[in-house]
Amino acid sequence: PYIADNKRLYTQGVPEEELDLRSQEYGDLSRKDIENYIWFFIQDNPKTKDSLSQWIEERKIAALTFVEQVADKSENNFMYLYHLLPGIAQGEYNDLSLEKFPKGLQEYYRTHWVRMGMDTEPKEKMVIILFILVEISTPIPCEMMAEIANQDEYEVQKVLDQWVEYLKDQKIDKETCYSIYHTSFLEFLKGKRELKKTRKLFDEVNQRIAEYFRRKMA
Repeated sequence: PYIADNKRLYTQGVPEEELDLRSQEYGDLSRKDIENYIWFFIQDNPKTKDSLSQWIEERKIAALTFVEQVADKSENNFMYLYHLLPGIAQGEYNDLSLEKFPKGLQEYYRTHWVRMGMDTEPKEKMVIILFILVEISTPIPCEMMAEIANQDEYEVQKVLDQWVEYLKDQKIDKETCYSIYHTSFLEFLKGKRELKKTRKLFDEVNQRIAEYFRRKMA
């Protein structure tokens, strides 16, 4: 949205048309796309169609009901479906009813975090790796993460492999470097700074990063 006097695009002598993508018309089109995307996973995607159909049949849910309710839960966010639907197909939600599915992407991240036991002490090393990616904020190699976290490089790589769908890897100076791929997941992790139980880990990560750069500059 913009104030008419502050219009940034001028098309002198060229016909122009403005579209307000907040209008209900586009919301309805997005909803239709979302539903088609879910149908694809149920009916056509060879990796998910059998297991999703079985999940629906075992719970005696009409396929249309599944599509409509999951679309509602998605809040028209394709990234939510990108994570949730393969998770259902892989059996990660066998203990949840359709009504208990997380609503929206941020709630999905929170639910996934808890279900993976990320708030427990045994997963602390994994959390530290993710927080290093948040605090460095630029792509970094596995070796650097291992040194900051004081962990074996092989163990760090295992953590990265577990979160591969949330990370972006790219070659920089012939090294594979990693960063958080999805802005929504990055914002979720940044929100952890405000929580009492994870604030201490963020402080520890920042201290380790500072020590790492002091060593490199010495």
